[in-house]
Amino acid sequence: MLKDLNILLGVTGGIAAYKAVDLASKLTAAGAGVRTVMTESACQLVAPKSFEAVTGAPVFTSLWSDPQDHQMSHIALADWARIVVVAPATADIIAKAANGICDDLLSTVLCTCWATPTLLAPAMNTRMWENPATQHNVEALRTRGVRLIGPCAGRLACGTEGLGRMAEPQEILAAIEEMAGEHKKVGLV
Repeated sequence: MLKDLNILLGVTGGIAAYKAVDLASKLTAAGAGVRTVMTESACQLVAPKSFEAVTGAPVFTSLWSDPQDHQMSHIALADWARIVVVAPATADIIAKAANGICDDLLSTVLCTCWATPTLLAPAMNTRMWENPATQHNVEALRTRGVRLIGPCAGRLACGTEGLGRMAEPQEILAAIEEMAGEHKKVGLV
């Protein structure tokens, strides 16, 4: 289902970023082309080289591309992607996407990819997830066709139990496969 499908994986600074490496590996093993965009915070938790190792592709971390690269990376990445996945999707990136805020590479790519099938895998503390502002932003994205998987209930990074865990990589993979199947039927991917 994912063979030769270009998937852009956005990784934000939630502690679940380590699970995104496994997701990238699973996507690559399924035959997808994977390019990764990491926020600065994500780079504090997981090294870009981890994603490069499992995808065989460079990782993008800045709006300011290499001087030898004459393409604007956010436009080139948006043109390349057939499906966009953000895992983990923090309250911050959800708010940016919902409100068109473009202050880093990932938020700028999300603003550019507004018509590309997109899946978010939220991960945050229960109180952050339940915050009315976060719920408002989630609803705004859903009305625009953005899909979400999770968050799930369980033990959170802060040590509490509650809703806020990122879905497991295998569950996210299944959701991506479902999206790809639906969109292939109508010729979108």
